[in-house]
Amino acid sequence: MRILLVEDSVRLQRTLVTGLQREGYQVDATGEGEKALRLALSSEYDIIVLDITLRGMDGLQVLRELRSAGRAVHVLLLTARDTVADKVSGLNSGADDYLVKPFAFEELLARIASLLRRSYQHKSSSIGIGGLEIDMVAHAARFEGNEIGLRPREYKVLELLALRRDSIVSRAEIEQRINQDPDAIASNNIDSSVSLLRRQLRQVGCPALIRTRRGEGYILSGE
Repeated sequence: MRILLVEDSVRLQRTLVTGLQREGYQVDATGEGEKALRLALSSEYDIIVLDITLRGMDGLQVLRELRSAGRAVHVLLLTARDTVADKVSGLNSGADDYLVKPFAFEELLARIASLLRRSYQHKSSSIGIGGLEIDMVAHAARFEGNEIGLRPREYKVLELLALRRDSIVSRAEIEQRINQDPDAIASNNIDSSVSLLRRQLRQVGCPALIRTRRGEGYILSGE
């Protein structure tokens, strides 16, 4: 899972990044409003943890710009402001939840988990790209109705690329997804796993949907 952490306090930001990474999250972090907005608009995140008080553009303005751009990513606001008016202002700006400082790290984790569950409940159980269908319930893939015999690790790669369709997925992100399996593969074999997935797709007549971006990662496109 990928989180954008936007926190003005360098010390708190460092502490939260360390804690979230230990919990298995991939974290991008900044304390600047303008940079946060650029990251949020150019990348795909599962959750944005957003402080209201930021350098430059404040958190509420970042949130409003994000919603105006049509981004539906879940946003959890962090703030020292605890009046009812402040909470209403944040929620009316498009926040999904609100956490007042100081807070326990365990509560932050619980709020993030709650938002992720809400996100999963609204996701479709399958993804269709041309004639390719990824069934996220059965953990299976088909092309024009024909089952593709994928092992769990290749299925995980395909599902991740499909969920991030038309966006670059780094080798580190793929490694993190695969390494959730007890039967994990080494980082230097990521390319081999993607190569095997491509071969399995070709065997059922699926066109070359997975492209390599040298030095960046892979991208799945239906075009």
